[in-house]
Parts: sequence; structure tokens; C-alpha cells
Amino acid sequence: MSLKLSGKVALVTGASKGIGSGIAKSLAAAGAAVVVNYASDKEGADKTVSQIQSDGGKAIALQGKADNESDVKRIFDETIKTYGRLDILVNNAGIYRFNPLEEIGREEFEAQFNTNVYAPILTSKEAVKHFGEAGGSIINIGSIASRTPVVNSSVYSATKGALDTLTQVLALELAPKNIRVNVVAPGPVETEGTHAAGLIGSDLEKNLVAMTPLGRIGQPNDIATIVTFLASDESAWLTGERISAGGGMR
Repeated sequence: MSLKLSGKVALVTGASKGIGSGIAKSLAAAGAAVVVNYASDKEGADKTVSQIQSDGGKAIALQGKADNESDVKRIFDETIKTYGRLDILVNNAGIYRFNPLEEIGREEFEAQFNTNVYAPILTSKEAVKHFGEAGGSIINIGSIASRTPVVNSSVYSATKGALDTLTQVLALELAPKNIRVNVVAPGPVETEGTHAAGLIGSDLEKNLVAMTPLGRIGQPNDIATIVTFLASDESAWLTGERISAGGGMR
């Protein structure tokens, strides 16, 4: 990979494992100094940082919840203190839970909307304060579930639909500051989370693969390379876009 992000600084939320870790490593491989944010998995974050550094890249791990105002301010302040600038924000932190309608209560609703929608608002608001005159790139990690929902995903799919719309609004609002905002919507991806949920190797996985024209489940790097493109000047004419990254699944 070319060093098309050389001299840039990127902050990735929820980057201790899975797609977030893949994104952090891809951005670093393209030359960016990366802040690996995590909420609780310090071991995973440290492992991601170690892998980046062993490959010759720059990275630090910073703990903090992306939906907590004081945590977010501290994370960004530490980023600037360490690297002196910020150019890229990837809002990857998210949770997914699947419940039938009768089991959905306020606690479940708030948990998912706080992390999946409010957190990107908080972090984007803070990032705008630190992007320089050259602007910046905000990439939100959504889901094909916003347009191709499955049973029992009403709250999760609604959060990702909200994130799609938030992306479009912020793209309009921040364009005068030369800040681009796009969303990548992954399909099923093999991660620690999908393994823990029992998806990998299950009949459901086989059904999902059968629905995917490219005939396989996604890998973190499939998403990470798209994010790296959106973070770079190669995508300078793209904002307010939603890139569906599901191997053709509709």
C-alpha cells in the first residue's frame, strides 16, 4: 500500500478488535499516525498498537467511551498533545443486539442509540474543533441493515438508518469547512464478535454467503481498504456518500 496518508493523523473509535482494528492497521500502513480508541478491551487495543508499530507504523491506544462527553474531550486533547494535529475521524464504535419487539425497552433503545448515533455526533463535534484549515475526513461505519434489515433488528437497524441520515446532513453542514463525511455500510464480516455470537460456521452464515454474489463472508480488511480510500485525497470529490460493502448483498 502506498503512503497516501503520510503526515496525517487518524482517530478510530472502537479499534481494539474486529473491523476497527483492521481499519487502524490499514490507515497506519498508508502512513497515518493512528489513535486506537477503546472502551474496555485494553489488551486488544495494545495488541493492535503493537502490530502497527512492529510493521513500522505509528500508533497509541487511548481509553474512553465514545458516547461520554468528558471522555471524548480527553481523547481528542490527548491526540493533539501527542501528534499535534487531526485529519481523519473514523466512527467505528458500535453495538449490535437483536431482540423481538416485545423485549425492547428504554434501556435497550438508549444503549444502542447512545453508542451508534450519539457517539458519532459527539466525536464529530469535537473533531471539527481540531481539523486544520485543510479540513478533514469523517468516515462513519454503518451497516447494510439500514436498508436490508433482518427480523429482530428493529433498534439496531434504526440506529444505522439514523447514521446514514446523519452522514448526509453533516456532509452538507461541514462542506464549507472542507470536511468530508461519508458512511461505509458493511455486510456480515468475520470478527471476534461474530465468532462469539456463533455466526461463523453456522447455518445462518451459510445462508448469508448464499445471499452474497461474491460468495463469501467479509473480512475486516475488506472494509478497512474502503475506509482508507475515503480518508485519502483520492476520494476528495466524495462527501455525503453511502458505500455498501457487502459483497453485493442487497
